[in-house]
Amino acid sequence: QSSRFARLPSRLTDLLAQGAIMAASATVSGLLRRMSLQVTGRGYYARFGLSMIDSHESNGTINASHAHSASASNGFTGLNQVRFVSTTRKEFAMHKGNVQGNDEVADGTQSASSSSNIKDVKCNTTEPRAEVEQQQPTGLLAKLKYTMSKENTVAAPGYNRFWNVPFSFLVQVSVGSVYAWSVFNSPLCRELGVVTGAADDWTLTNVLPIFSTCALTLGFTTALLGPWAERSGPRMVATAAGLAWGGGLLLTGLGTQLHTLPLLYLGYGVLGGIGWGLGYISPVSTLMKWFPDKRGLATGLALTAFGGGAMLATPINEALFSFYGELPTYLGSVGDVDLVTEQGRRFAEVGGELKEVVVANSGDLSASGMAGQPGVYVVGTGDSGASKTFMTLGSAYLVSMLAGAFGQRVPADNWKPEGWTPPTSTNSMITTANVHYNQAMKTPQFYLLWCAVAGNAIAGVTMMACAKNLMTEVFGSALPLVVTSGFAATYVAALSGMNMAGRLGWAAASDYLGRKKTYFAFGLGMPMLAALPSLTNYLAQHGGTVPLYAFCASTALVISFYGGLFSVLPAYLADVFGQKHVGAIHGRQLTAWSAAALGGPLLLSALRQSSYDTAIDDLSSKVDPSAFEAQFGAPISDLPQLVDAKTVTIAKLMEIAPLGTIDPTPSLYNTALYGMAGLVGAAALCNAFIKPVDAKHHIKETQ
Repeated sequence: QSSRFARLPSRLTDLLAQGAIMAASATVSGLLRRMSLQVTGRGYYARFGLSMIDSHESNGTINASHAHSASASNGFTGLNQVRFVSTTRKEFAMHKGNVQGNDEVADGTQSASSSSNIKDVKCNTTEPRAEVEQQQPTGLLAKLKYTMSKENTVAAPGYNRFWNVPFSFLVQVSVGSVYAWSVFNSPLCRELGVVTGAADDWTLTNVLPIFSTCALTLGFTTALLGPWAERSGPRMVATAAGLAWGGGLLLTGLGTQLHTLPLLYLGYGVLGGIGWGLGYISPVSTLMKWFPDKRGLATGLALTAFGGGAMLATPINEALFSFYGELPTYLGSVGDVDLVTEQGRRFAEVGGELKEVVVANSGDLSASGMAGQPGVYVVGTGDSGASKTFMTLGSAYLVSMLAGAFGQRVPADNWKPEGWTPPTSTNSMITTANVHYNQAMKTPQFYLLWCAVAGNAIAGVTMMACAKNLMTEVFGSALPLVVTSGFAATYVAALSGMNMAGRLGWAAASDYLGRKKTYFAFGLGMPMLAALPSLTNYLAQHGGTVPLYAFCASTALVISFYGGLFSVLPAYLADVFGQKHVGAIHGRQLTAWSAAALGGPLLLSALRQSSYDTAIDDLSSKVDPSAFEAQFGAPISDLPQLVDAKTVTIAKLMEIAPLGTIDPTPSLYNTALYGMAGLVGAAALCNAFIKPVDAKHHIKETQ
């Protein structure tokens, strides 16, 4: 019974399609009757306005029939000029005007005849298709639908397939900026305090799941809308992606301005996730059709720009923060301002009334990128620049993605690169058969590959989501003169560059190594991740820049594996399940990425918070209670309230900790790093068990 329910969406789709076909048949039949169409001879294909006209041969004479199709056989006629096109043994015609009469073929020249005139038309033997346009669509919606339709994006003969690459890049670069999310974590966590977090500011635990929600929406979008994207074509899909992504960023900016967290989840998390999903899968599927001779290179080209989107977005975002950011009102140094502590919050008298304030030290100012002085600042009087940055980016990405959408083209059916013959593969992991996307989900290969993707992805996506926070927290306190806000932003951009390089490099390498061996190479991330806590422990005890550079190099290589993971995936799927339904299967496989992007940052956030709370308790037990009360204006018994209000932090406790106390900040992420190493190892095991799909799952040739 469950299988019947599983087939229900397919049956509903079939019924709707049949209804659409019947309605279209009636419309086309009426149109053809009005044109008195009757043609004889071999087959033709044409398009009347919005309708695609197929021809079917039957005893030398074929009449207009079903579903957007009309018949033709030995010729095509018209009162106006007719342009005939011949490809191998089929002829096509492009015609404007009424259709009536007969046509004859003679030695490469075809003549269009009618009751009123006869015009010779030269035969074009190179064009693979032709169009008969009886009328242009009228009305704004009809014209828009026609412009966006997949049929209207079929490339003309001689189209250079590499032209599709830059237009795909415009879409991919825009949605690829999602990997720069980590640069927003800090501004969002100090939106009210600006120079440091205020009591009512969001925490990392509040804002990090926005990225995870976006990734979860991506998974649902690709899984549910993957088949629709294949049917609708890249122009329609990329346009929808641009509207969702750009609109989502604009709504996120509004939510930041109003300090309303649900709007951020709705804008970036939901709308942004839809735009991300649609903008991700469309160029991949299209370029794979254009480059059947180099599947790995095709996916690498499609996703290189996506991986590099954050490399461009990071410095742009930082520049916008600086342009829009404003320092809050400065009251003076801590010693010059009378501070009052109530329920963990700090207050100072301003203009005869108490105002909530924050106390920022040099480390806070360095992390915020604000050029201010250490001391007391009034909450709610400055601007982190996050809101206006979101709105600026939303507008710019909307324009960029729409430009990319209108440049998209798809090859004609059964198109092949000139001079290329599909090779007969001797690799058992590369199938020449095809598996339907619904049937693929009944194979163990689908779930083994899903787990391999999820396990490998969790390390990369977690680092990308938290890169700036990880760098500033792990190394900022130990190396404050080296690891500034600018250094951390450069680190994020460098990781994005490795993500981009990994997508192109590993995808191209997979054409020679094979997809399975390439996925085995990604398992090298396990020992690298497991070694990172040793570097942070060494840093905490001995200092020095060697751990910093070793950490940067190791994480950069791990991120290259992450980039390669997704650029190789479509080609891996095509090898295992065949090319025919790879777009829809790819969309469903991306739910593995969503699971990793949802679980990874949340797991890291939870483990980091646990380590942070333990470190606070440990440090507070070592400090002098009188020094604590003098520093924070409240007894140590109020520690929970002070921590919740962000008045007490590890950095501020270290200022009054006994000499020789080791700063626990560099070790906050150690447990998370060990966990990610274990998951990468499990992913390598899943990849090892992937074998060719059983022939019983293949689509039969008659299907």
